[in-house]
Amino acid sequence: MADSISMKKLVTRLMLVVVAMFVFGFALVPIYDVMCKVFGINGKTAGQYEGEQVVDASRQVRVQFLSTNSADMSWDFYPKQDELTTNPGAVNEMIFIAHNPTDRPMSAQAVPSIAPSAAAAYFHKTECFCFTQQVLQPGERIEMPVRFIVDRDMPKDVKHLTLSYTLFDITARHPPVAVNTGG
Repeated sequence: MADSISMKKLVTRLMLVVVAMFVFGFALVPIYDVMCKVFGINGKTAGQYEGEQVVDASRQVRVQFLSTNSADMSWDFYPKQDELTTNPGAVNEMIFIAHNPTDRPMSAQAVPSIAPSAAAAYFHKTECFCFTQQVLQPGERIEMPVRFIVDRDMPKDVKHLTLSYTLFDITARHPPVAVNTGG
C-alpha cells in the first residue's frame, strides 16, 4: 500500500515537472524579448517609413556602424565608414563590403540589430542587403548598400544609434551554385 502511495506521488511530481517545462518553453520568447529590452541587445529595426518625409534640420543624430562575423564565417565584412551624422527624416546610405577569401562559393545572411533598443522603432530601412541572402564566388568582393531614415519622431534625448550586423554562413542550408569562369 505504501509503495502505491509513493508511486502516485512520484508520478504526480513528474507530471508537474513536465507541465512546468512545457509552460517554460512557451515563456522563453517573451522572456527573451524582455532580456533584450533590459540589456539593449537585438533591437530590431522598424518597418517601412510611413508619413510625410520632412527633414528635421534642427537636430542631428550620430549613427555608428558595426559588423561582426559568426564563429564559422570566414568572409571579410565591414562598413565603408564607421559612422555618419544625419538629420532625422533624411534618406541616408551606407555601403558594407563583403569578400569571400575562400576557394569555394558561399552563402551568407546578415542579421541586424539596433542599440539602444528603445530607438529601434524609429530606424527605418528602405533597402538592405540583410533582406536577402548573399552568394559570393571564390575571391569575389561586393558592395552592399543599406538605405535608411531615422524617424523625426524619435525621442529628442536619443542622439546616438548603433546599427550592427552579424554575418552568418548559411552555405550548408542554402548551397550556392558555382559559376564557371573558364573559357
